Amino acid sequence: MHLDVVDLRSFYASPLGEVAQRFVGEMVRQRFCNCTGYSILGVGYATPYLEIFREEAVRVLAFMPAEQGVVNWPSSGHSASALVEPTMMPLPDSCIDRALVVHALEITEHPRDLLAEIWRILTPGGRIIVIAPSRTGLWARIDRTPFGHGQPYSLGQLRELMRETLFSPTHWDEALYVPPFQRRTPLRSALAFERIGAYFGLPGAGVLIVEATKQLYRPVGLRRMAHQAIPRFRPALEPQPIGVAPAVRADED
Repeated sequence: MHLDVVDLRSFYASPLGEVAQRFVGEMVRQRFCNCTGYSILGVGYATPYLEIFREEAVRVLAFMPAEQGVVNWPSSGHSASALVEPTMMPLPDSCIDRALVVHALEITEHPRDLLAEIWRILTPGGRIIVIAPSRTGLWARIDRTPFGHGQPYSLGQLRELMRETLFSPTHWDEALYVPPFQRRTPLRSALAFERIGAYFGLPGAGVLIVEATKQLYRPVGLRRMAHQAIPRFRPALEPQPIGVAPAVRADED
């Protein structure tokens, strides 16, 4: 089931969505603390976390999957959002310095292809932050939030996926220890939930946050290797034109 952009926008306009934006956004800002002169790309529904970079980055783009839909962003000025196929983004190689993936990895049918495409457009040494719902968290089990849709990940699964797509993880974190309910009592205590969960490293966080760096090498593609390994066969029989008898050798007379 694909998330709809209208539902995503409604969630982040709710009190619970504002809590999620606050805590996750603080961690994103800590990792991407200085983006002056950089090009930044948000993949999925990353606009709630991109606003803080508009004043310092030279370029901020928001690419949203075709199945999800797109909204105009920012609300004023020229639009920087686009509806794209995430595995075939309309960007040249090595043109993006920082990438933020939110509400994308868990809903795509081809997560490896998505990360491989981001690898392609990142500059050498470029960095990526992936935010994905945690399998052990309560947020992944309740579909009233966007983090309850799609495929949640464990730490090991996310680490293996990053390794296979040639990213080197440099930082791991977790967020959203507060229960995903719209009730006032949990929301009022959201900061306490977050601090206690992070301090003691408690299980049950809602999302996994991984920062990784693009590796500067890439092995020969498997498709090319497979193509070279396939032997070339020649036809066993050669066709003859109709009405033309085959040539008879002299030694057969």
